[in-house]
Amino acid sequence: MNIQEQVLALLDEVLSLDGRGLQFDADTALLGSVPELDSMAVLAVIHTIEERFGIEVPDDEIDGSSFATVGTVVDFVSRLCAR
Repeated sequence: MNIQEQVLALLDEVLSLDGRGLQFDADTALLGSVPELDSMAVLAVIHTIEERFGIEVPDDEIDGSSFATVGTVVDFVSRLCAR
């Protein structure tokens, strides 16, 4: 499973999208477009990213642009995994 597939599965699970999230692609808008992704859900997504990928997300790395689209989340995770 590549990082995008893992991110899609994670989003689907954390946001309780019932499979809808698995149909997203890299250009799918998230923050402001998916009602389930509110500020509390972003925290849950970050926590789950840390657990699933075995990484720590520094507070100064978190901003809205990282959650704009599926692609930006994948880039965010890929960048942190590469450290």
